[in-house]
Amino acid sequence: MERNLKNVLVISFGFFFLFTAYGGLQSLQSSLNSEEGLGVASLSVLYAALILSSMFLPPILIKKLGCKWTIAISMCCYIAFSLGNFYASWYTLIPTSVILGLGGAPLWSAKCTYLTIAGTSYAEKAGKNAEDIINQYFGVFFLVFQSSGICGNLISSLILSQSSTKVNISEGDLECCGAYNCLTDTTNATDSVKPSNSLIYTLLGVYTASGVLAVLLVIIFLDQIKSDQAETEKEKLDAPSFWSTFLATLRHLKDKRQCLLIPLTMYSGFEQAFLSGDYTKIYVTCALGIQYVGFAMICFAAVNSLCSLLFGKISQFTGRKFLFALGLYGILFEKHKEAAFANYRLWESLGFVIAFGYSTKLQAYIKMYILLSVLVLSMVTYGAVEYLEARSSPGTPTATKKENGGPHSQETSM
Repeated sequence: MERNLKNVLVISFGFFFLFTAYGGLQSLQSSLNSEEGLGVASLSVLYAALILSSMFLPPILIKKLGCKWTIAISMCCYIAFSLGNFYASWYTLIPTSVILGLGGAPLWSAKCTYLTIAGTSYAEKAGKNAEDIINQYFGVFFLVFQSSGICGNLISSLILSQSSTKVNISEGDLECCGAYNCLTDTTNATDSVKPSNSLIYTLLGVYTASGVLAVLLVIIFLDQIKSDQAETEKEKLDAPSFWSTFLATLRHLKDKRQCLLIPLTMYSGFEQAFLSGDYTKIYVTCALGIQYVGFAMICFAAVNSLCSLLFGKISQFTGRKFLFALGLYGILFEKHKEAAFANYRLWESLGFVIAFGYSTKLQAYIKMYILLSVLVLSMVTYGAVEYLEARSSPGTPTATKKENGGPHSQETSM
């Protein structure tokens, strides 16, 4: 097997095992740690820490440690979150959420840097176009990575369904589920019956072992980047300070198009937070039981993957005007990609923080009205972006503009 491809597979399966654990655990937070809203509060803190992390940590860690050890150490931050769930409390989950948030941005940045260097290196040896090889490597990565959502949720449902306690759900119980869910301390039959500690510990043990396996896979099998390649990449990372990055992010808001894309970017955070923080609790756990959360999320993950493939094909014929693609940032702001993607991370993470923050304060129907309002606003402002683009480039179809190569546009879809 070609060496660079081997490294791509090592990273891909490392992320697969890591996010098998984290993805499954995130889906269960609002149901497993529902007391006083601990689960969703920890997720809100996590994404707030991610905002800070993305501003300054990635270039510092990659420059000091290199891509391989940045990936390995950042993965350990995810394991810390799994360990915090063994004895879930405000004193364990909140600190481990901060740790995970701080490790998240360096993990993804190091992965992106490593795959880019690997693709460039192979293209030079083989005399091929670097952009094409990098796109292929990212395609392999996401093919493996996206299946982690199915595997992680399948594990949770198979383990939690072993509970011997069977619950009969009455009509009165169902009144506290769904759009008009109860916000009081009243619990229905499914809410009051948590899985036994032994099942929870079994599940967390499997998730922790999966994270440890990811770390070992990277440490043992992932090659270090050669010194000449690393130095070339480190020159690019010569490290803007926190304030310079922050100011560049703010300066980019002078671009009208960036401001108009904020609602769409925040909607991404709102929608994903509603899915993992509210939908799983008030529709699945409340009405069916926590053991069905994994099965419901498997359906979402499978359809999401299929639609990603389908919409990618459709966009070749319709152009981006008919499909909202978050890779848009790499196309619209080709000359200011770093500031553009910093804004993307900032506003999407802020959407997560806000949505998780009000999760326990509002009924579901109000949250859905908020989601619908933000979505409609996003459609209007996105239309304005396309209008500005068409006006600035008369006679040139927006969809045929030169797209930026690979990793940036693919990275944002995650």
